[in-house]
Amino acid sequence: TVDGTKGSPVYEAVNKESRKNFFIGMHNEFVGTRAPRAAAFVCFKAAEEGGEFLIGDGRAIFRDMRQDLIEKLYSRQIRYSVMELPFFGWLDSVPGMMVDPLKGAIKGLASAAINAKVDFSVDLQWGEGGYDNVKMLQARAPSQPPIVTHPVTGDPTWFCNVHSHSSKLRKDREDVYGAERFEDGASQINKSDMFYGDDGSITDEDLEHMDEITMKNVQFVKMTEGDVVLLDNYKCMHGRNVFDGTRKHGVAWFEGWGGESEMKAKYQN
Repeated sequence: TVDGTKGSPVYEAVNKESRKNFFIGMHNEFVGTRAPRAAAFVCFKAAEEGGEFLIGDGRAIFRDMRQDLIEKLYSRQIRYSVMELPFFGWLDSVPGMMVDPLKGAIKGLASAAINAKVDFSVDLQWGEGGYDNVKMLQARAPSQPPIVTHPVTGDPTWFCNVHSHSSKLRKDREDVYGAERFEDGASQINKSDMFYGDDGSITDEDLEHMDEITMKNVQFVKMTEGDVVLLDNYKCMHGRNVFDGTRKHGVAWFEGWGGESEMKAKYQN
């Protein structure tokens, strides 16, 4: 939390010095099948340079996306890799006949431990490379649609975190901002990627199109001390630019807006 108080409703945004050259791609906030309705982002101290808060209209992104890609993504669904466990390079030195039984035992133990901690089903899959070219276990969330309808207006809106979760797009941004600085254990684990719901890979061409359309609809908001940005999590994506200096921003999440029932009735009539 921002002030370090346990149970505080205001959480610290990604302000760490080690993450200053990490461009946080556009995303909607959700964990598993749960998503907050609204958020208030507050600036306690602006970075000396950069660090803008980014917002993007998910409805506009949906409208601008190639129709064939929308249909492909919606029919095949999407799923995210939400975690990587890159600790199994030692398996390369294990005698061949022991590798598969060991991998099965490790996967079973890790799956039980992770699924006991989260409220959605996680599927673990072995990878033969990963970012550090070692054997790793990749945790994939259940498949889900890339487009949802707004709970009040019924408008279709882009609800797909490919811009922040795609490892290819993050690697492309390293050419502009420098390499990601994964320095601690948590950062080594919290690496993500995105696939089709059937675990198929998304082509570079399609990823680049999604990146182009997303950035076309992004607004850079330079917040100053005391500024608060309210956003509808089902309508508006958010992110953060790279920065230099000291940045202190926080966020509080909410379950809805006052008067939503009346607004919903208005749109339904």
